Amino acid sequence: MGSVRWSVVTCALLAASAAHGGDGPKQATFDAKHELEVAIPEGAQVVRIWFTEPQSDAHSDVRKMKIECAAGNPSAARDDEGNTYLYWELKKPAAGAFKAVTTFEIVRKEVRMNIDPAATRPYTEADLKGMEKYLGPTQYVIIDDRIRDLAAKIVGGEKNPTVAARLIYDWVLENIEYWVKDPAKLKASPTGSTEHCLTTKTGNCTDFHSLYMSISRAAGIPTRITYGSFFKGPLDGQDADQSYHCWLEYLAPGVGWVPLDVAIADIFVDGVTLTDENKPKITLTTADGYGGPDPKMVDYYFGNIDERRVVWSHGRDLSLDPKQAGGPVNAMAKAYVEIDGKPFDGYKRKLTFKEIRKAP
Repeated sequence: MGSVRWSVVTCALLAASAAHGGDGPKQATFDAKHELEVAIPEGAQVVRIWFTEPQSDAHSDVRKMKIECAAGNPSAARDDEGNTYLYWELKKPAAGAFKAVTTFEIVRKEVRMNIDPAATRPYTEADLKGMEKYLGPTQYVIIDDRIRDLAAKIVGGEKNPTVAARLIYDWVLENIEYWVKDPAKLKASPTGSTEHCLTTKTGNCTDFHSLYMSISRAAGIPTRITYGSFFKGPLDGQDADQSYHCWLEYLAPGVGWVPLDVAIADIFVDGVTLTDENKPKITLTTADGYGGPDPKMVDYYFGNIDERRVVWSHGRDLSLDPKQAGGPVNAMAKAYVEIDGKPFDGYKRKLTFKEIRKAP
């Protein structure tokens, strides 16, 4: 493994780790309001609603959760990845707007990981046992001969998961452009698609991470996706939806699941020219605004995740409980609604927030 490529990647990773490792992880606290409106059509017999809720984990402490809904209190629901939801089932509801409002406080910690390649090692059979769903395709995360050939070209014979994952990260940054850089010409897919990202060389966060997952999984690296939202600094206290965002984790033996966000990293690469058209979109794509290209931020988002986030769900091609009538749910970034057994997209979600304690 003593190749020039190993040395270059290792030096870059250690430099990035050192640059962000001087202080402890940052922490911030937010008051959030999460709203859902469903436009129920005339004649609907059964309306079923799964609404995402903030997930608590080692980096997120969700507090003071309150739910307001004229239709009554929700039931608890889950999915096969262990995500939890608020669930309503309405029989013969009146036509019009269903509305649910949740409020909560969240204390969110920055995620920092050890990305020294020497901290991990090649996978053993025991490491990969039970990892099948993190190594295979999904509906929009394809693994075919093109992807396998591309993975082999990018990774070569590299067996260290951290070095291999960084090689894929760098390839995506060099070959794919985030659509907000030129919104008049570059377009995202509506589904989050490897195919779209590979063929058009552009996309949104889910397109970027679909392609990354396809390549990574084809290279034998277990990789999983998280859906959440930023608490975007420029929108603090404003009546403006935060939309959604996604990021990834790859498995490094001896270290654990290591996060990365190659989509946001692409905003900080050299060569991004701000214009009147793209500046607002680029500014509101990042966690806390945009100050221009920044190689340190490109390195940062391999192994670290900022504290300005909330987690809604993990995984794709989800099976819900109570069971949905339609096929696997592509992703749960906002909500999933069925009316009379068919998926229904006539809903709006809005997330707003106020930062109440800033990161030190």
